[in-house]
Amino acid sequence: MNIAIASDASGFRLKEHIKKILRSAGHDVDDVGQQQEADTLRYYEAGERLARAMQTGKYERGFVMCGSGAGVCMTASKFKGVYAVACESEFTAAELVRITNANVMAMGEKVVTPAVAERMALAFVNSRWCDGMPPEKAQMVHEGYDRIRAIENEETR
Repeated sequence: MNIAIASDASGFRLKEHIKKILRSAGHDVDDVGQQQEADTLRYYEAGERLARAMQTGKYERGFVMCGSGAGVCMTASKFKGVYAVACESEFTAAELVRITNANVMAMGEKVVTPAVAERMALAFVNSRWCDGMPPEKAQMVHEGYDRIRAIENEETR
């Protein structure tokens, strides 16, 4: 799977750890965020970089990290076609794709341990939309996704 990953200064160590885990699992991972631990990329810069990478269509999934996961998530979610969710558990990581078809998972280095983050990352990339659902549930999930996309396309004044 082609994966984009980014972090700000507060999520740098977690990003580096998850990048290694994903690569060792056989995924192609492009780091579009902070490149050196001493750099000072801000959360909104990391979120924007990740979102713009996702918008190219090159990446199937994305990961973005900061201290809490909230700032990078909020920023990335402002970009059309980027469906980011801040996550703190392995269960939620698997459900992000299965239920909502999210394409970006945000994590906080100050919130999750490296071991939990590993399990979350692998659950996220191994999850499939509507996997194991009966047809009526899958239909409801597709309707929800279609509604989210319609909301995204509505003009607000």
